[in-house]
Amino acid sequence: MSYLSVMVTRRGGLEMLQLVETELRSPAAREVRVRILAAPLCQDDVAARLGNRPVLPKVPFIPGYAIVGSVDAVGEGAGLFRPGERVAALTQFGGHAEYITLPEEKLVRVPETLDPAETSTLILNYLVAFQILHRVAKVEVGQTALVIGASGGVGTAFLQLGRLAGLRIYGLASRSKHSSLAEYGATLIDYHTQDFVDVLRQCEPGGIDFVFNGMDDRYFSSGLAALKRGGALVHYGAPQSFAGLLRLVARVIFTNLLPDGKRIEGYGTHRLGVSVFKEDWKALFQLLEAGQIRPIIAAKFPLREARKANALAESGQATGNIVLIMPGLERE
Repeated sequence: MSYLSVMVTRRGGLEMLQLVETELRSPAAREVRVRILAAPLCQDDVAARLGNRPVLPKVPFIPGYAIVGSVDAVGEGAGLFRPGERVAALTQFGGHAEYITLPEEKLVRVPETLDPAETSTLILNYLVAFQILHRVAKVEVGQTALVIGASGGVGTAFLQLGRLAGLRIYGLASRSKHSSLAEYGATLIDYHTQDFVDVLRQCEPGGIDFVFNGMDDRYFSSGLAALKRGGALVHYGAPQSFAGLLRLVARVIFTNLLPDGKRIEGYGTHRLGVSVFKEDWKALFQLLEAGQIRPIIAAKFPLREARKANALAESGQATGNIVLIMPGLERE
């Protein structure tokens, strides 16, 4: 039996995405084979194809940073999950396919009542926002924050989770997307026509507590200017090259040595480990079950239309998340 996956054959544009069929293998010891139902298309998926990361997978490779699916088979000694159970994982690669085989310890059980497409957005984008808010910034009710890139998958997660945390939030997004984000109660700033530092100084004369930046380092100077003394800019966007990584590290060290009390903190998804992921995913699943968060899904594409999904992601026109839907979900 063979299965379909999306393969990046070389670095480059959409034409480098090819549909391939691969023979399905049995899971090895302590492995679980998962029939994928939904997988988000994330910034890192696009960046890995384009070559815009300091550390890149060897081509050819299958992109796909996160998945939600159903256990299809288990290997010898794998006893945590049974066939048919709903699971999710942070895969980093391999998720844009009909099947994936993973070590069982990487999987987390997902409530059957949750929609797989919505749940797939929690596995990376909402996880990033949740961990930055509660494990890095350790936000408190009444504090203020600016979300740079507020209309993206992580940005919209920040708006929803930040409101739940009792923050007063400002969001940077193009004006065409403001109506889609209005319900989250943030003060929205159009970065095309407004100087967000001036806007923030008028609204918050003493400065704000946090800036959450998933874009590049061109926002560092203005972001730091918007902070109050003791405030922090939390950067979670990966640099586009090894040289960019070195510049980022140097900028963080230099800024944190200055006597103005402002600081830059970096966040990397994989620093905290799978056990912490699972704890935070369970909290997010509970919020989704309770209706306290509602992921924005800009579009769903079948796996065979992965090029169209990537084109939308690269266009910058999508608000929220883009999700690939597998044939397994279409059958349910």
